[in-house]
Amino acid sequence: MELLTALAIGLLFAFGLYQFLRRNLIRSAVGLIILSNAINLFLLSTGAYRGLVPAYVGDPLQHSDALPQALVLTAVVISMGGFAFITAMLSGIVHRYRSGDSDDVSQLKG
Repeated sequence: MELLTALAIGLLFAFGLYQFLRRNLIRSAVGLIILSNAINLFLLSTGAYRGLVPAYVGDPLQHSDALPQALVLTAVVISMGGFAFITAMLSGIVHRYRSGDSDDVSQLKG
């Protein structure tokens, strides 16, 4: 099961990084969200207490560390605020330049 989780997180990270490095600004923003979700899944999957119980399984007899859950919750809230800011900036850029391609946006340099 750990191998399947590691492969899924690796594939999400690779796909998010690939989309993040594209020329299209909208795809780049979506890649940033996929990348942050892969990092959150990685943090959640490494949150086992001594490697015995995952942090998201509710077995009352075996305790898991709650710190990764708190970190992931904080990261989700911060990433949603960042994504709202990026979406607002992208909306302004697309309305001003009529394009979502980063090559067409040329007058952003001061």
